[in-house]
Amino acid sequence: MRIHVTYTGGTIGMVDSPKGLIPGADLHGWLSLILKGTQLGEGNVTITDLDPLIDSSNATPDNWQAIIDDLWMNHDDADAFVVLHGTDTMSYSAAALSYALTDFGKPVVLTGSQLPLGMVETDATANVTGALNATLSHRADGVTLFFGHHLFAGNRVTKSSSWAFEGFSSPATGPLARTGAPWRWYPVERAGCGWADPQPYTRHDVVVLDMVPGITAERLSHILKPRPEAVLLRAYGVGNVPSDEPGLTDVLREAIEDGVPVIVASQCEQSEVLLGHYETGDAIARAGAVGAGDMTLEAAYAKIVFLLSQGLRGQELASWVCKSIAGELTPAYKALR
Repeated sequence: MRIHVTYTGGTIGMVDSPKGLIPGADLHGWLSLILKGTQLGEGNVTITDLDPLIDSSNATPDNWQAIIDDLWMNHDDADAFVVLHGTDTMSYSAAALSYALTDFGKPVVLTGSQLPLGMVETDATANVTGALNATLSHRADGVTLFFGHHLFAGNRVTKSSSWAFEGFSSPATGPLARTGAPWRWYPVERAGCGWADPQPYTRHDVVVLDMVPGITAERLSHILKPRPEAVLLRAYGVGNVPSDEPGLTDVLREAIEDGVPVIVASQCEQSEVLLGHYETGDAIARAGAVGAGDMTLEAAYAKIVFLLSQGLRGQELASWVCKSIAGELTPAYKALR
């Protein structure tokens, strides 16, 4: 089996410097030593180093597209793909790749580490070999993320810890698999309609805003002027906002009337947004806001940027939020059970 590795940077390949950790480790040599004598030994694994290598906190949609371009460039020469990525925004990148690669046809597994590969206590070895094993299983379809002995759907995962070796979780669905002898696999629905021949990712002006007790209409109005291209509003519970705050929902209604889609997600890790279930969510639903279902923040944000990159705007974009492109949300008939 031929596997191609796209190395983007991140903690896994960092070394100490006077200003903190920076890319610089001999990742190629390290990986060769790990693979020596295994079924993936000499000649079965190729590596691309993206230029520049970055800390994933610096990632933008341009970096998402650079990864996608490298995967397509090597598509015909490999059977499966591993992306080495920093942990801070790996779940954003995994979701972004899932929307853009629905017609890729080969497994893509993202992974990284909490500690650099040069440290004795590093988790890099376990995560990289786990990602490689996921590709060897022939069961890791689409875009997935391996970390801390678990394999997750790439658009169902969030970073839940900055220090734990099990640093990622999938609140809505749980993992696809966990390591062992043998691995344990779990049923997770990942159906989506796909997106043929997507346009490249480009940067877009998306406001991500948390509701907090005491927020005023005046403050919200200032945040939304000049108008962004879209708003991802992280509300309480199942999509509730402070309906007693004078003028607050009017600000959102006016933005929607101006052609700005307002997508409502939840601040809860485990949630299903059901606008109108409570009176505090009914007003924004009637104003034209749409719920993000049980998508993670990362999946919802990356989906909005993906749709904007495809040229969608306003209510046309909002209507696509409720449709599963790559298995990123639970179908409505199940979410409303």
